[in-house]
Amino acid sequence: MPPVPPPAHTGLASRPSSPAHADRPVLLIHLSDAHLCADATLMLGVDTEASLRAVIDQARREHGDADLLLATGDLSQDGSESAYRRFARIVGELGLPVRCLPGNHDAPTVLARALGHWTKPVSDVGAWRVIALDSTVAGSNAGHLDRHQLELLDTAAAGAGPRPVLVALHHNAVPMTPDWHDTMMLDNATELFRHLGRWRNIRVLLWGHVHQEFDRRRGNMRLLATPSTCFQFTIRDGRHRLDASAPGYRWLKLYPDGSLATGVRRLDARAWEAMLQGWAQMEADQAA
Repeated sequence: MPPVPPPAHTGLASRPSSPAHADRPVLLIHLSDAHLCADATLMLGVDTEASLRAVIDQARREHGDADLLLATGDLSQDGSESAYRRFARIVGELGLPVRCLPGNHDAPTVLARALGHWTKPVSDVGAWRVIALDSTVAGSNAGHLDRHQLELLDTAAAGAGPRPVLVALHHNAVPMTPDWHDTMMLDNATELFRHLGRWRNIRVLLWGHVHQEFDRRRGNMRLLATPSTCFQFTIRDGRHRLDASAPGYRWLKLYPDGSLATGVRRLDARAWEAMLQGWAQMEADQAA
């Protein structure tokens, strides 16, 4: 295992690789909602560190040549620096450049201190610009983009020139299903879409938070969400429920003309079931 990344002021190590060139597509890995704690623990029957490692191992096999890994929040469940250091060790094993942003379970200041330049909000990768927004609200599970974040969005989109733009945040900007009153989504989504509509070069809006796959179009934009790297959620009969689906990640191939190809890759269902059974047995043994 590689050493713990250096403190934030010295930056985090990333692979010495060829930069993404403007004349070829950018390959991006998106993962979200790792929910690591300071110490290894089970959450809703899942060892969140072990599941993150399994997802990272699969991403290495399938898309280990990616240009960037983007992590959209809830990297930690408890906001501890130890959790962020553990996240950095695990994700750092890929040897890829990384960008990340906070979610409602994160401590943004601690995250920024631990992960350093991984939290840089604007990054140019090949022909594309990636803008990472902070939608967290202290003491709330819901999201909000304040004036400073919306100004960051406008400034970065305007400065992108001809580059297509991907915008990422933690909270979902639309409900996942029409029969679900989502009190934990972005509370000023209408204002966000008004700002997004000013810039025709914004082609993707990407989020985590919902622990499920989502893919819709809105005008010239693609709206995307990605499964968690641990446990999953779904909406059934108008209620929020756990979903037994395996964790995973999303890959995106971003072309210079603003088009894209994308898909979700999950752990093998039988392997995931075996992992769940092993953790359940461990809990039963500890309780005996």
